[in-house]
Amino acid sequence: MAVFRSGLLVLTTPLTSLAPRLAPILTSAARLVNHTLYVHLQPGMSLGGPAQPQSSPVQATFEVIDFITHLYAGADVHRHLDVRILLTNIRTRSFLPPLTSSVQNLAHPPEVVLTDFQTLDGSQYNPAKQQLERYATSCYSCCPQLSSVLLYPDYGPGVLPVGSLDVPLPSTISPTSPVGRSAKQPVRGHQRGAVGGTFDRLHNAHKVLLSVACLLAQEQLVVGVADKDLLKSKLLPELLQPYAERVEHLSEFLVDIKPSLTFDIIPLLDPYGPAGSDPSLEFLVVSEETYRGGMAVNRFRLENDLEELTLYQIQLLKDLNHKENEEDKVSSSSFRQQMLGNLLRPPHKRPELPPGFYVIGLTGISGSGKSSVAQRLKGLGAYVIDSDHLGHRAYAPGGPAYQPVVEAFGTDILHKDGIINRKVLGSRVFGNKKQLKILTDIMWPVIAKLAREEMEQAVAEARILL
Repeated sequence: MAVFRSGLLVLTTPLTSLAPRLAPILTSAARLVNHTLYVHLQPGMSLGGPAQPQSSPVQATFEVIDFITHLYAGADVHRHLDVRILLTNIRTRSFLPPLTSSVQNLAHPPEVVLTDFQTLDGSQYNPAKQQLERYATSCYSCCPQLSSVLLYPDYGPGVLPVGSLDVPLPSTISPTSPVGRSAKQPVRGHQRGAVGGTFDRLHNAHKVLLSVACLLAQEQLVVGVADKDLLKSKLLPELLQPYAERVEHLSEFLVDIKPSLTFDIIPLLDPYGPAGSDPSLEFLVVSEETYRGGMAVNRFRLENDLEELTLYQIQLLKDLNHKENEEDKVSSSSFRQQMLGNLLRPPHKRPELPPGFYVIGLTGISGSGKSSVAQRLKGLGAYVIDSDHLGHRAYAPGGPAYQPVVEAFGTDILHKDGIINRKVLGSRVFGNKKQLKILTDIMWPVIAKLAREEMEQAVAEARILL
């Protein structure tokens, strides 16, 4: 069957029955769509009746939020898919106006519409497909040549019950009080709220955080995107996407899932951001990791005579396939670690440069991979000059720096056999800027001279071979 770049998945099964069926449904959809998969929730809708079904509001309950999290968690095994759950028809109790008849534009118009709705004959040739296509085009901007597929996933051995399984999903929002709540309990809506993060390489855990914020907000959502000083403590900050690129991906996602909101995306330059100073904000969405930061924001607001924000703490999304050196949650840090060793961009050829010998300098902190890169270059024919080895030669007995180092730091830095004890010397200079300068003033001129001599010898040998 053909593979489509973008698709719309319309889910019609009641949520309690849909949750255990979700993995096979997503697997079936992932075989047909290879880039962007939009998901539209319309539980209880039938495509088998004589009347054309219409989109109707779905009340935002804790069950709906938990299902959205469950779907994003399940979609994480299909990393090639950019899954986006559309929230246009999901409304909070306080804001349930009739749905407008206008068609919503999407950044990637679906080329195919899929559904979990099944017909008795199990075929692809029936009126249900026509109803599905008309339903999709009445809600969203789709490609002119829209295809439709009724999914018949392989649910494995046994028959899943038709009715509710009554097995609650894990809670997305951590309760802020010991009072219990029902899955069917409506979620309270607010006019304006805020959420913040780095949002590097937008992933499914980000999408849960943002989706909850979008459901809670009815007019405006302020989104703080970490930048500058707030990025310094991040793992592998050099591999973070530029701020403009992160904002571009974030904005496209937000406008896709809830275009009725006004989004104010701003750089987050301090831990408080607008949440600490904007009197119009009513709530703040945080994760388990940033909950203490949310508490600090509220303390800061109280100190400045502002009302506290309602905090919504979102559970972290677990990464069941993480490696030993990666976090056990879905995390941009793990994604950046996985990039190590990958070619980020193709080599830039420079034909205008004259042929000849070039000197390549390799620098980096301890453990950054200098030796590995040097060995790779050596395998390609480069001559490697290792400054560490030159340094050891320089202060070995009889070396050009041996006597000056002993005179500067005393004979107590020597082993019994006269070799300089590197550990003793290191304890003298590291942490003592004055002593370190004395050592570098001795060593670096000697190392530079040895490097020049070795380079000249390497060039001379290479010319003989040429």
